[in-house]
This record gives sequence, structure tokens and C-alpha cells, in this order.
Amino acid sequence: MAEDKYTITSKVPLNDGNGYYRFGLGVYVTEPGAETYNAVTYALEYSYAGGLPGAEWYENEADCGRAINDFIARTGTPRSEIQFTTKLMHNRTDPAWVERCVEVSLQKAGLDYIDLYLIHDPNGGPDVRAAMWEGCCRVKDSGKVRSIGVSNFGVKHLENLLARKPKYVPAVNQIDLHPFMTHNDIVEYCEKQGIVLEAWAPLVRGMRFKHPAIVELAEKYGKSPAQILIRYGLDRGFIVIPKSTQRARIEDNGRVFDFKLSAEEVERLTSLDEHLVTDWDVVEVE
Repeated sequence: MAEDKYTITSKVPLNDGNGYYRFGLGVYVTEPGAETYNAVTYALEYSYAGGLPGAEWYENEADCGRAINDFIARTGTPRSEIQFTTKLMHNRTDPAWVERCVEVSLQKAGLDYIDLYLIHDPNGGPDVRAAMWEGCCRVKDSGKVRSIGVSNFGVKHLENLLARKPKYVPAVNQIDLHPFMTHNDIVEYCEKQGIVLEAWAPLVRGMRFKHPAIVELAEKYGKSPAQILIRYGLDRGFIVIPKSTQRARIEDNGRVFDFKLSAEEVERLTSLDEHLVTDWDVVEVE
């Protein structure tokens, strides 16, 4: 269980000495252009300062960066108070590939550095993953990236990677996490290794808003099903990045810091696991 009290700008400590906001905005399958730009702007205006994750794959790094830079110019907010994540789209065999991709991402976003850079998936096998991780270590050492991590990595991927004694242990593993996909084995392993979990689909894509256990807790706390699911992730100690493009929903998703689920309620929700795949499940690839 996470600590009792935190706010929309509270950070979780990472294993590299940095901190990352516990709460942010997801922009997966958000349309490039105005939709992404507006969503990121709405989030920043409502005090979301973390996550703001672009990705090569999403083709929205430029829109995320433009929204961040425009917000900074308009409000005087220091760049250091906003955290931007992006991801490596394709895995290759040469660590220098990561360095080139980071340069392209920085140019697209119009930013001087990336706060968190993730390997998007474990495809390619152990040698390829190790090469891409070496590239991530290089860009961290260069200062162009503050923290590095992985996405959609299962236990065996992490075990294989760490067995090679890399310079850095991943700071974050971003995976599908919610009461209906708990990935208990990955969570347990990452917690033992000091790797923070980030939930990339905490709202279950809306697929379980009407589940009796969710509805019951929503009624008890006077909250929406989405807010219960977000709070679940927070109370488990995860970084949570709910996706929305609508201002009202982005604001509602942020109204989760005035209540807390009990340990028993978190345990009950965790027991609902049904290995529900909301998008893709690559944690078992070789």
C-alpha cells in the first residue's frame, strides 16, 4: 500500500535518485495535432505535471512538446516542474540506435531533455533488449534523458536484462495494470528490484465501469467508477496515467486526492483479476 496522503503533484522516488509524479495524463491513441495539444494543455492547466507521455509510435511527440512549451511561455512555469515521457518505437541491435531516436524525439518535441524514456516493448529477444538498454544507459549518461525504464516487460525479460549486470536498473516498468489485470508476478518482482510500476490503462478502457464491486465503491465514496479505478492504482503505489481528451473528464480524473481506499478494499479489488487484455499483451514474448 502507498502512503496515506499525497496530492496531484506528489512524486514517487525512483531508484536513480529522481522523483516522478504519481499522476499524469495518458495520450495513447490520441490523435496527433489539435486533439493531443488540447488534451495536454487541459491537463497542465489543471495541475497535471507528470507523465504527459508521447511516443514515436503515437506520432504525437511534437504536439506534446508544443503544448508544454506554450504552457511554459504563457505561465512562467519552470520546465523542471513538468515531466515528459516518450518511448523507443523499434528495437534494433545497435545501442547507437537509441541515441539517434532520442535526438529525433527531442527535435520533434522541441525540448532539451526527456524526463523518462522507455523501451516500448520487449520484442527482439534478450540480445536486442540488452543492446537497447545499453543505449538507454548512454542517453541517461549524456543528460539528454533524466530517467530510463521499460514498458510491457514481463518477469523473464527483466530477469534476463538484469542478469547481464547493466549500468542501471530500469527505474520504471509501464504495463497494463488495473483490478482486472493485476500482473501480480510482475508487480512483486519489480517491487523487490526497486522498479516503480506505471499503469498505462488504469481505466480498463471503460470496460468494467459497471462491475458491481466498482459501482459499490463509487456509491460509497460519492465518486465515479473512473475515479475508483484511478485511486486503486494510486493506493497500490503505482504511477497512474488515465487517458482522456475532454477537459471535463481530465479534471474529474484529477479529483481523486480527497479520499483513500482501505487496505481491505484494495485487496478485494485485486482479487478481481481475470487477465483482461485491454489492448495487447506482450509480456510473454521471447
